[in-house]
Amino acid sequence: MDLLEVQDIYTYYGDMCALHGVSFTVGQGEIVTLIGANGAGKTSTLNTICSILKPRQGRILLDGKEIQNLPAHRTVAAGMSLVPEGHQVFPRLTVLENLEMGAFIYKEKNRVAEQMERVFAIFPRLKERKKQLAGTLSGGEQQMLSIGRALMAQPRILLLDEPSLGLSPLLVEEIFDVIRRLNQEGITILLVEQNAVMAFSLAGRGCVLESGRVVLEGSVKELEENPQVKSAYLGG
Repeated sequence: MDLLEVQDIYTYYGDMCALHGVSFTVGQGEIVTLIGANGAGKTSTLNTICSILKPRQGRILLDGKEIQNLPAHRTVAAGMSLVPEGHQVFPRLTVLENLEMGAFIYKEKNRVAEQMERVFAIFPRLKERKKQLAGTLSGGEQQMLSIGRALMAQPRILLLDEPSLGLSPLLVEEIFDVIRRLNQEGITILLVEQNAVMAFSLAGRGCVLESGRVVLEGSVKELEENPQVKSAYLGG
């Protein structure tokens, strides 16, 4: 069953069309990756799905219900969380305060505390630094915090925008191990990633975006065997 359906989306920045009829699906429990060069429309796609941007045309369905006209906070309440590109945290708030911001949809303190402990179990370093200002964390720790904050809303589908960006190879492996674990625990994943080799090591299916259009899609195995994908994204 498809948890997320993106149907013929057109998104604009002013008069400039960023997405030209983008369509794809993400099934319950899947990891689907979107790959493409800079400017291909990957971030615009995620921001449109999460209602940060509004499409002028097309539909976005979560569990069969249209969400493209919902405000962004309502998409979170519906079960969708975004981890934005660039380790975006609230630098003048502590780690603990950042995580609490991620649970804004819940009023029950017990529920927030339980989810906080789950995040600390996934990222023990965040527990060690819970009173530290987020702006003083390393890049890898900020990425952990960004993912942890998104998990505080207990999403059914997690959208990740370039989680490996700016991280050392060792930290990239650690972050991707966490993404794999989250998926095994039942969270559906939509992953935007320029490191196609890493993305394909996780995902079952993928889409290739070029100039705001989906130009190729299929299983990871099919994409890995495609000469165009090999040349452009897999080092030949």
